[in-house]
Amino acid sequence: MNPEPPKPKPKRQKAEDRITELEQQLTDTGKTLETITTQLKYAKADLDNIQKQTQRRIDEATDRNNARILTQLITIADELRIVTANTKNEADAMIHAKLLKLLENEDVKPIQCQGKPFDPYKHEAILEVETTTCPPGAVAEEIRSGYTYKDKVLRAAMVKVAKAPNKEE
Repeated sequence: MNPEPPKPKPKRQKAEDRITELEQQLTDTGKTLETITTQLKYAKADLDNIQKQTQRRIDEATDRNNARILTQLITIADELRIVTANTKNEADAMIHAKLLKLLENEDVKPIQCQGKPFDPYKHEAILEVETTTCPPGAVAEEIRSGYTYKDKVLRAAMVKVAKAPNKEE
């Protein structure tokens, strides 16, 4: 006996099979799309993080370089102040004032320390002096000005620190 050839499926059955096949393809495509969309969201988040990190590094490098240059300008301003004080030259005084204004515009601020408690992060103590005009542990005299740049110490102030006088019996 010869097996009978398969009977052709009626058109309706073929259409239903095709619909089922297309629905499966649609489901698979939807899952693939969802996976790709999720991957794209992660990739975008990674890119955003890399951009922020890169910008932060650029800003930090810029601040470090600015601080280095501003430190050199502070030294020049100190030397110019000494020259101005000794020569009483108006041109030197004008240049000194402009340099101080430039530093101020760049967010460089002097550290106020006279009479304030000694802070090792802002002050560099070079001497301890006996005095009754300041409480012990306070800055009695500023020898060299200190400066901050963007709220970070650019150069510590060189100071004399007060201590209580020794009482003689």
